[in-house]
Amino acid sequence: MRKFDYSFLDNGNLPASLVNTVGGIYAWRTSTDARKEEHAQLFTALEKVAKVQSVKTSNAIEGIVASDQRIKEIVNQNSAPRDRDEEEIEGYRDALNKVHTEYDHLNFRGKDILLLHETMMTPAKDPLAGKYKQTDNVIVEIDSQGYRTVRFRPVSAEETKAHMEQLELAYLDACSNYHINSLLLIPCVILDFLCIHPFMDGNGRISRLLSLLLMYKNGLDVGKYISFEAQINKYKRSYYEALQKSSAGWDENKNDYVPFMENFLFSLYMCYSELDKRFSIVKGKKFTKENRVEATILDSISPLSKADICEINPDISPTTVELVLGKLLKAGKIQKIGSASYTQYVKKY
Repeated sequence: MRKFDYSFLDNGNLPASLVNTVGGIYAWRTSTDARKEEHAQLFTALEKVAKVQSVKTSNAIEGIVASDQRIKEIVNQNSAPRDRDEEEIEGYRDALNKVHTEYDHLNFRGKDILLLHETMMTPAKDPLAGKYKQTDNVIVEIDSQGYRTVRFRPVSAEETKAHMEQLELAYLDACSNYHINSLLLIPCVILDFLCIHPFMDGNGRISRLLSLLLMYKNGLDVGKYISFEAQINKYKRSYYEALQKSSAGWDENKNDYVPFMENFLFSLYMCYSELDKRFSIVKGKKFTKENRVEATILDSISPLSKADICEINPDISPTTVELVLGKLLKAGKIQKIGSASYTQYVKKY
């Protein structure tokens, strides 16, 4: 059986880059907490946007897709699902809502992990919703020629429950060691969960829900306002490369957690970086959506497209962005570069 041991997090031999990233994340957490009361309305708007993005991207990573309009309707509970993909999307919405609203009562323990899986898979009528796998599974890789090879063999179905129990105990043991930083511990536990691969379906999505849960329980709730899942999806190739590197030798207790830790912390760091952009562009001006769009363009050195501006300000509608662009063009503050779908805008000097 695999031995779960996180004592290496207490030996002081971790790469300096990891320690520096953790320091940066905690610094941003402090500034974020200070902003919440002053800009409560913006945080509420960002939460709504992030929820849609999280549901969309976490499912998209697994090849489960629907139109943006349909995802918004399902997330906002304005429409029932119409097919299997939309049922899966509804399930992730329900599980994500549970993490958002009940994280105080949830923990990294078997019954809660099974509850999240049941919540997520029930809308799709999966017969194994809330149950560990009953047959062995493998992680298959398909090359450019279409040939399949086994990239990783997870724990057998027979040994899954025992491994999950050992993982839970190892996590609790590490949490009791005040020398171990929780932010370094979380990605290690998530990697081990993925290597156990306890479910026949939904392991990746559950791993992302558990990531949010453990971050929330440790005072890191940026994923509520900037989608953590979207950052993973944005750098998906790097994520899978890190997962592959860190899972090598796992069944022999010889794997290296560092690549996955670095990728995980990078995604979290980028969440805080994206959130910070919502505030740094304003620089003391009245905090309106119009001023934020104006500041985004006028403070940018490089030209920006309308899509770029919308990505920086996801809670602001394209209509509002177009309105501000029109006013700035008319006032001679910006100039247009290119045409049609290649149109960009830049400050006029």
